[in-house]
This record gives sequence, structure tokens and C-alpha cells, in this order.
Amino acid sequence: MSPVSVSILALILLFVVGTVLPVNMGALGFVAAWLVGMYSLGLGERDIIDGISGDLILTLVGVTYLFAIARNNGTVDLIVRAAVRAVGGRVVLIPWVMFAVTAVLTAIGAASPAACAIVGPIALGFAGRYRINALMMGMLVVHGAQAGGFSPISIYGVITNSVMAQNNLPVDELAVFLTSLLVNLAIAIALFFTLGGRQLASRRLGREEADDAEDIGSGPDGRGETGGPSGGGVAAPASTGTATSARATATGTATDTVDPADPAVARRRFTDQLITLVAFAAVAFVALVFERNIGFTAITAAVILTALFPKEQKGAIKQIAWPTVLLVAGVSCFAAVLSEAGAPEAVGTWAAGLGTILIGALVLCYVGGITSAFASSTALLPIIVPIAIPLIASGSVSAVAVVAALAVSSTIVDVSPFSTNGALMVANRPDTISEEKYYKQVLHYSVLVTLAGPLLVWAAVVVATWI
Repeated sequence: MSPVSVSILALILLFVVGTVLPVNMGALGFVAAWLVGMYSLGLGERDIIDGISGDLILTLVGVTYLFAIARNNGTVDLIVRAAVRAVGGRVVLIPWVMFAVTAVLTAIGAASPAACAIVGPIALGFAGRYRINALMMGMLVVHGAQAGGFSPISIYGVITNSVMAQNNLPVDELAVFLTSLLVNLAIAIALFFTLGGRQLASRRLGREEADDAEDIGSGPDGRGETGGPSGGGVAAPASTGTATSARATATGTATDTVDPADPAVARRRFTDQLITLVAFAAVAFVALVFERNIGFTAITAAVILTALFPKEQKGAIKQIAWPTVLLVAGVSCFAAVLSEAGAPEAVGTWAAGLGTILIGALVLCYVGGITSAFASSTALLPIIVPIAIPLIASGSVSAVAVVAALAVSSTIVDVSPFSTNGALMVANRPDTISEEKYYKQVLHYSVLVTLAGPLLVWAAVVVATWI
């Protein structure tokens, strides 16, 4: 077999084994890179190791470290509570608050499944208590996570923009981010009106109910634990890097040993949270305006916060998304081997030869969407983008538009119950609906998104050529 065929076969096996078996796909990527590189391409081990993107790994560590501190010191809890207070008694706004909070969390560096694990139990607790359609609420959380998922300092955004830069493609961080934001917002609006959101406009909470609403997610009614009806359920999986349960992350920290009712402690904690919010803003400003490495700036901010408030940051390093780092390191290493074998060019040339360049782009959008519905979106992004290079090289389509369409098509399908985000929503369904019924609702919706989503994204982004 030719090196191209061997590498493509190894890629297929990587996703199949990674989906069927509980093995980190990054570890599989390292194995595949070593075997294919050594015995099919004749590469040295040093050459294979050089395929790992140090810049990407540094950024992932820095961003998730900073977010771990925000989760550990209660800044995430502060954001959620502030959003709930903003709702007041307006039930109609509750789903949109959950959408916005999840988007903010992923935009500032949370892994998408981690954000869903934090907000999902709270959102579905609201749905059960205040008779809001559970499918609408759960899917708005997932689409919210994807809406913010391609910000310049997010995990998806960092991966996509880094891969584009490494492959000498034009980088437009804002265009990719806005594409994901607008597509997921449009889907959320359609879901909201289709599933009865308009009827919520006439309902309001009393003052006592509004006060109680802030505590949903920390008690049994709010299903604060990420569990199903029997209390087992699906906690944030290993690939998210989440070291605590959804309840622990949603309520601030699982390591506090001080009395939060102490006024001095409360003041210090609020100061810590305020400075953390400023740190996030500073990282974004320095990285975007002065074009400094996001990884270095995020780690610098995390170190400063740890030095200022050492007790509150205890255990934050352990909460860095190490499994995600392994995932991206292994897959990026194998992606370099694929590139050396010429696999991206072969697949891209095949897609480009399907009648027209536009049809080739549509096929790749479906390849990304269908694969990601059963596998890791984080692992897919470093591979799917280089495959599009032969299409882009024709010059008849916008490079940024094709990459944005591929990125969004590969992530909107994370509503699937076979993906981490969809599984978290099923596991945290409210008691007002049976597990089987809710699972079928999520499954049917995910099939619709997988079949129609890539086509609509392709039409809106690539064919419309607004980018």
C-alpha cells in the first residue's frame, strides 16, 4: 500500500477505535504517528516528535489554567448568578441567559464539555421547575457553548487559527468567531420559537421564586450533580479536563475550607473574582491588540492571580485540561505525519474534482459533521482544515469562508447524544420527562442537525461568500 493509503486507513482506524473504546484519541494519535511515520514513511522519531505544535500546547495549557482559577475562586459562579439576577421574574429570558452564560464560558477558555457540565444541570433544573421545554433548554446550552467556542482565546478558536497559520492560510479570527456565533444563534432562535418559547412571555416569577432560582443547581430539585434518575449519569468526561463534578464547578470551588459567611472572607473572595475578570479582559486585550502569544499571556495572568491569592488558587493546576492537551498533542502529531504522507492533498484533490469546487466544499462539510457527531471535534479540527487546502488553492473560493464552514459544520453536531455535550444534557434531564423520551428527542434533533446543518452552513458561508 502507498503511504497515502496507509495514513488514511490509520486515520479511519484512529476515529473508530477512539469512538468505540475509552482510549484518549491523542494517545492513539501518537501511536499512529509513530507506526505510520517510522514504518511507512521512513521518518525518524525526532522528525515525528517535531510534528507536535508547541505553540498550540502552550496556549491550551495557559487558557485552561486561567479558566481553572476562575472556576476555583468562584468567578464562574459570579457570572452565573449575575445572569440569573438579570432575568428578574421574566421566564422567557431564562433560556437565553443560559445560552449567553455558556457562550461566555467557552469564549474565555472553557472546554465546550466543561461549560456544558457547569451550566447544563442549572439550565435543566430551571426547565423542570418552571415547565420550560427541556429539549429547547438543553440544546440552547450546547449551541451556546458552540456560539462562543471560536473566540480568539477559546480552545476551538486557538486550534483553528493555529492550524490555518501553520498551513500558510489567511487567518481571520473575527470572521471564524462570528460565523460560529451567528449560525448557532440562528439555530437557537429557531429552536426557541419552534419549541414554545413565545408562550413563556406571559409568565413571571414571584420575588421569592426569583430568589430561589439563583440556587437551582445546588439542590436536589436543580439536579446539581451531573447524574441521571438513578444518580449515576454522566459526569464531565476525562477528555474535558474537568476534575470536579458539575455541582462543584457551578458553585465555585470544591476545595474551600474557610467560612464564606465571614465578611472578611467574602470581601477577599469578591476582590479575587473582580481581579480575575480584569485578568481575562487584559489577556484578550494584550493578545489581540499587541498580537502577543495567548498562551504566554494567559499563563502570566494565572501566575499573577496565584501569587496574589494563593489559598484560593489551590488545586488549579490539577484542573488544567491535561486530557485535552494530550488529545491535541497526539492528533496534531499524527496530522503532521498525514501531511508528510500527502493525505490531505489526496483527499482535497479528490473533493476538488467532484464537478465543482463548491460541491467539494460541501462534501468536506459533511465529512466533518458526520465524523464529529461520533468523535471529538477538538481532534477533528487539526485534520479537517489541511484537507481543504487543494480546494482553497484553486482561488475560486475564500479560504476563510471554507475553513469557517468546516469548523462550524464539525461542531454544531455536538448536540448528538453520542458526543460529550449531548450526553451531558441527556444525563441531566429534568425529572418531569423520562430518560428514554428525552434521549429520543435529543437523538432526533441531532440527526436533523447532522443532515441539514452542513448544507445550510455551506450555503450561508461558502456559497453566499460574505466572508
